[in-house]
Amino acid sequence: MDKRQEKMKGNVSEKSLLMQKRKKNSNDDQSTDKNRFLVIINVLGSTGPIRFVVKKDDLVSGVIQTALKTYAREGRLPVLSTDVNNFILHTAADYAALNPSEAIGSREERNFVLCKKQIQPQMTEARSETISPKRSRSWKAWLNKSFSFKIQSQ
Repeated sequence: MDKRQEKMKGNVSEKSLLMQKRKKNSNDDQSTDKNRFLVIINVLGSTGPIRFVVKKDDLVSGVIQTALKTYAREGRLPVLSTDVNNFILHTAADYAALNPSEAIGSREERNFVLCKKQIQPQMTEARSETISPKRSRSWKAWLNKSFSFKIQSQ
């Protein structure tokens, strides 16, 4: 009986050590889980959001890159370029643009909107006349010029 009791004691102590190790590992996993969160990114012009897990200290530019890769992998439309510099990530709550070099977790937001940067075309003289006709011309003359047909006046 003494040998059995010693063997059982040995098994119990080994089990308790294993349990302590498992508990310690699960605590480590929980602490790393606190640094991760799910982001939901709506892409303008697309049908639904993209969801994936990021770390709090991941840069916004990295999140944009991951979103673009996920978007392309899923074959979504419209087709977007893969250049991170052509896109802006906004918070969904207040529509404030995020700096590409800041951490994604700095704003404590989980919902974002990804959209293309708007490039302003250069204003030329011909373009400015087309957009805003001179005051001396009548609106009929401007309309004739714009649509290339004549309006008959009575």
